[in-house]
Amino acid sequence: MAALEYKGHPLQRKDNIIYYGSFADKYIIMMQILESTKQGDLDMATKVSIQLQLTDPTIKSRDRIVKKSEKDSLYAAMDVAAVWLERALSSR
Repeated sequence: MAALEYKGHPLQRKDNIIYYGSFADKYIIMMQILESTKQGDLDMATKVSIQLQLTDPTIKSRDRIVKKSEKDSLYAAMDVAAVWLERALSSR
């Protein structure tokens, strides 16, 4: 099965956490679905935490967070995530 991608970067989901970007790069985005509601038989995210994080494993996890925000949908969170990741990776 091919990996999911969004705007040229990989997406991986584990439970309510979605990682956007590659752990081989300097930065990655972590999105956590904090709240969701049922619409028909689908769960729709209504509160999503977004964090731009450094991938360096030698840094303490709380110190890896570069930026964070919350959005009221996964679509809004993905838009912010894409901009943050592009800016972070292009500022090398």
